[in-house]
Amino acid sequence: MTGLRALRWLRAGALVAGLSASALVTPAPASATTPGVLLVGSFHGVKGQYSSIQAAVDAARPGDWILIGPGDYHERHDLTSPPAAAVYRDGDYGGVLISTRDLHLRGMSRSKVVVDGTLPGAPTPCSADPAWQSFGPTATAGAPPEGRNGIVVWKADGVSIQNLTVCNFLGGSGSSGNEIWWNGGSDRIGLHGYSGSYLSATSTFFGPDGTLATAEQTAARYGIFSEAASGGTWNQIYASNFNDSGAYVGGCQQVCNVTIDHAWMQYSALGYSGTNSGGAVVVEHSQFDHNKDGFDTNTQFDADPPAPQNGNCPGHKISPITHTRSCWVFMDNYVHDNNNPNVPEAGSASNGPTGTGMTVSGGTNDTVMDNRFVNNGAWGVLFVPYPDENPPILGQTCSKTGGVQFPGFGCVFDPKGDALIHNTFRHDGFFANPSNADFGELTLSKGEPQNCFRANSAPKGSVPADLEKVQDRCGPLTKAANTDPTLLAQVLCDTGFGSCPAGSSYPAFTGVVMHRLPKLASMPNPCVGVPANRWCRSGRPR
Repeated sequence: MTGLRALRWLRAGALVAGLSASALVTPAPASATTPGVLLVGSFHGVKGQYSSIQAAVDAARPGDWILIGPGDYHERHDLTSPPAAAVYRDGDYGGVLISTRDLHLRGMSRSKVVVDGTLPGAPTPCSADPAWQSFGPTATAGAPPEGRNGIVVWKADGVSIQNLTVCNFLGGSGSSGNEIWWNGGSDRIGLHGYSGSYLSATSTFFGPDGTLATAEQTAARYGIFSEAASGGTWNQIYASNFNDSGAYVGGCQQVCNVTIDHAWMQYSALGYSGTNSGGAVVVEHSQFDHNKDGFDTNTQFDADPPAPQNGNCPGHKISPITHTRSCWVFMDNYVHDNNNPNVPEAGSASNGPTGTGMTVSGGTNDTVMDNRFVNNGAWGVLFVPYPDENPPILGQTCSKTGGVQFPGFGCVFDPKGDALIHNTFRHDGFFANPSNADFGELTLSKGEPQNCFRANSAPKGSVPADLEKVQDRCGPLTKAANTDPTLLAQVLCDTGFGSCPAGSSYPAFTGVVMHRLPKLASMPNPCVGVPANRWCRSGRPR
């Protein structure tokens, strides 16, 4: 199936699959009155009404547009109006904080509109100099800095953010280090209908000179981030240099309703991460490269509830893409050269196996189809259990979330009911350790829905070797676990969960290397769809 054909099917059958209309188009203003247009900075010599983005946000009404002229904006709402100490756990703070629904925030140039976490007066945008970093406020006297977030949309429906760059909002002891964050709260959907396009997120700073652990505490964590939100689209997005992931979708109650199209994720621990992100999730036409682990979706019961990660279509519907009950679809993507150990990494993201294109870790009912996996040295795709040794939250239990207790591993969530179909592998597994291959599967329990493997072009084969012969159908309950001892030993070695067998060799960490933003396309016409204003006439820039 071509990507174009699949996209047409997706749009035609979106409601059947459980997707909302807001997942496909930019939310329309809710106000019956003509939306206002608030101008920040200057554009083509015409000065706007506001010098800061936050001032325009504070003045805006639902349905309004905020256009931002080229400039380096050191937004400081979290510093000038710090929240109560308890709020730092929720992430309800940022350099720009949006809590008004249906706002449209748009830069006039993707590369030249920079929302910058460094201190005002920094000699260059997104400076890497330690002297110019801003580590955020402290919640109580003597406490470590809380860190900072860039643009935060807090429980506000229908907010779009487009055509700009966000950088150097650093981590700390709070929920921080997130460059662009649609934040619906924690344990329920608190935000509906969001969109982002032509967005870049990065950090240039890792350090300064202390221990690696100290550096990781202040490292930027997520680039483009959605949590406890449903009904979104991301298109033409880029992220790099994050110690968790460039893009993240999680905690969306198995009704994520999100489409990610033309994403490019590089130089992070994980290119993409999705904890318990289920229901309708479509990732297409995207590129994941030079990360430690290119793409990772997983189940956890100690974060972003509820577990498990489950790609079943909402309402037991049938997907118009897969023609099965799997609405979680990864298709028409290019996943290559994810062999990079020299990235920032922290927490569970640090356990992503180096040299792996894609890891489905305890994921269920997910479909991986029509992709290219190239030059990933360990495995192109790996289906593995997720061991969660932490205590569950919000009354969840191991058995009720689909896990099984294993001594030494905690609650183990197997991958189950997943499909790997019609993918092309080339030059994967070249680390040449035993069991390095195009794709592999580990499961620790029997009696679970079987994963299936069909019509893949896999010259290095699979581990176990006969997966396409004995597991060509998804869903039948397994009669035995699949604990290939060689593969298990290598996965434990590469993830750091166990010692390495003699002779095993994976790329060693030699020091974090931060990378510059590449040249990226800007929105062709930043005035499209915007009501007439001093910067836009007849839908075109003046």
